[in-house]
Amino acid sequence: MASALIGSPTAATSQAYLESNPVRETKALITELCRQFYHLGWVSGTGGSVTIKVHDEAIPRPNQLIIMSPSGVQKERMVPEDMYVLSSSGSILSSPLPKPFPYKPPKCSDCAALFLKAYEMRNAGAVIHSHGMESCLVTMINPLAKEFRITHMEMIKGIQGHGYYDELVIPIIENTAHERELTDSLAEAVCSVYLGYFQIEAYPKATAVLVRNHGIYIWGDSWISAKTQVLRIASNAKDCAKNKKPDLNDLVPKRITRPSNNNGMAECYHYLFDAAIKLHQLGLDWSTPNHGPITISRGVLGGHPNGNISRKAGPLISNDGVEPSRSCIVLDIEGTTTPISFVTDVLFPYARHNVGRHLDATYYTAETQDDIKLLRSQVENDLRQGIAGAVPIPSDDAGKEEVVAALVANVEAMIKADRKITALKQLQGHIWRTGFQNNELKGIVFDDVPEALENWHTLGIKVYIYSSGSRLAQRLLFGNTSYGDLRKYLSGYFDTAVGNKKETSSYTEISEYLGVDNPSKILFVTDVFEEAVAAQAAGFEVIISVRPGNAPVPKNHGIKTITSFSEI
Repeated sequence: MASALIGSPTAATSQAYLESNPVRETKALITELCRQFYHLGWVSGTGGSVTIKVHDEAIPRPNQLIIMSPSGVQKERMVPEDMYVLSSSGSILSSPLPKPFPYKPPKCSDCAALFLKAYEMRNAGAVIHSHGMESCLVTMINPLAKEFRITHMEMIKGIQGHGYYDELVIPIIENTAHERELTDSLAEAVCSVYLGYFQIEAYPKATAVLVRNHGIYIWGDSWISAKTQVLRIASNAKDCAKNKKPDLNDLVPKRITRPSNNNGMAECYHYLFDAAIKLHQLGLDWSTPNHGPITISRGVLGGHPNGNISRKAGPLISNDGVEPSRSCIVLDIEGTTTPISFVTDVLFPYARHNVGRHLDATYYTAETQDDIKLLRSQVENDLRQGIAGAVPIPSDDAGKEEVVAALVANVEAMIKADRKITALKQLQGHIWRTGFQNNELKGIVFDDVPEALENWHTLGIKVYIYSSGSRLAQRLLFGNTSYGDLRKYLSGYFDTAVGNKKETSSYTEISEYLGVDNPSKILFVTDVFEEAVAAQAAGFEVIISVRPGNAPVPKNHGIKTITSFSEI
């Protein structure tokens, strides 16, 4: 009963709670952060701001109070009493008292509306607004760019939901005279709900938004995470200037526990912006996998800043002045880049024969527990629908052996039925990873694929993979071929989390993510007629791949076919 009372919205806004230790400690933390950021050069004068939700296990996050730094106060002179306390809905519950001249009357942060939008739409635990020099300069290189894109850089994997071979995309919104006027642009960029993998309009994985000529907003899952992330950016920037390796422990208050998730994400953003600026100064294109010389005009940040600009589209003009008809190429794997027999006769049997061994060896790891959680949910749904081969999975109390046995039975049935479901594909990817690492597997592609990928890359055409296999499995296949690592030619990967490959909505989502204004500038190549029809309905140019072992396509279907990528 007591917990219920504490967790209620009314209790969280009571005067007693406003004076409680969690609120006081959060005020003190923001004060300390602002002072450190000032001395590290991140928030000069009264610029920049920090807001943190009051972390209290007894109060659900939607009801937690918000502490926000004030506007117009010198960051190095802030004290806890300067902080504003807001309700979860944004109403001010507590304001600082006025100070004598020369201090200005207290005012809540001009960023308040943007902070609240991030809390509301992203369920963030903290939001930090920085005026770091790199985040300003990187938006000025191309004044018409609507987003920043970068790929194949080590620190990308420090950004939540991204890996080294992924393309990181950060929206850029235009600056205004008053930060409160940016709210609608921020919401437009990151906050409208979509379906499936792209759960947030246009930028589903974004944890930051750049404001041109201004700075960056970064949000994190928890206030501890966000605090550590930004401290590490500031520490890194200062120590890099001195050619000194930063000692992060010296900067983190000892009463704070270092988080295990999202740690250093903002530091990674800072690093990537700095790297992009330096690559640009060297005449290199940061947005392409191999970061070669700038030869292509782009409408995104990445590529040469001068020349013809499209809002988001990829390359427009090649070295020889020939205008490619396509901005992006999206490739299927089975029957398109890779023989179907490799998947059915090598990958599937490997996963089926090793699923028990894999689950037994990795059962207690967080990764496998997540796989098991997905499988449990899928099997429960299968049982309700009466799917053949589905058998109940006992609870953990039944013991590891019984749970693994039931999982193996379900996975084998799923593989036999060639089901295109995320729960299966994620586990298969983890099993195949072991096979590739142990040199028990080698990726196979058709002989014409490597040369075509290289040629498209030279033209500046970005190539993506869309397969029912997990993104991990896709990276493993192209990273371990008999032709070497082909991932240097690939800009990103899509799997069934974006949607079924035979549904038009999946291709619409891909088009939105790629930021191509005209979907007809995207070429999709597949061996499956139904997939081609779905992509065509979304406005894509489509080609059907006719390879040995592929299923026949209907007669008089009216779609172009090829037997080799050399024909594209």
